[in-house]
Amino acid sequence: MFSKSRQTPANASSAVSPQARAAAGGSFSVLGADVTVTGNISAGVDLHLDGRVDGDVSCASLVQGAGSVIRGAVTADSARLAGTVDGSINAKELVIQASARITGDVTYEKLTIEPGGQVDGRFTHRANAAPKVELVASN
Repeated sequence: MFSKSRQTPANASSAVSPQARAAAGGSFSVLGADVTVTGNISAGVDLHLDGRVDGDVSCASLVQGAGSVIRGAVTADSARLAGTVDGSINAKELVIQASARITGDVTYEKLTIEPGGQVDGRFTHRANAAPKVELVASN
């Protein structure tokens, strides 16, 4: 009945997608300080990033550690940035912590900047963001 072994059926872990786990239990992913990713990251769950990413990051919620570096665009519903970002940021709710160093344009709905946080770029509130225009060729 009780066992120290944690065996699960062979296909149990692959049967549930990360998105389904996130909806059911609110899971998250972590990239440690010793991890470097070259390429884009897309996560349907929350992401805690302490390493380096050379590419775009898209996730539900992003928490960036102070020593972390992102060289690419960030898209998230909520983002708490404490490291370096060299690229644009698009977030519904954005917190720029004192240790953050951001170079790039920022689009936000709700914004908090702690004293000491640095941003070199343009701020645009989502309500004021330019609407996308679609060109249609006529005959």
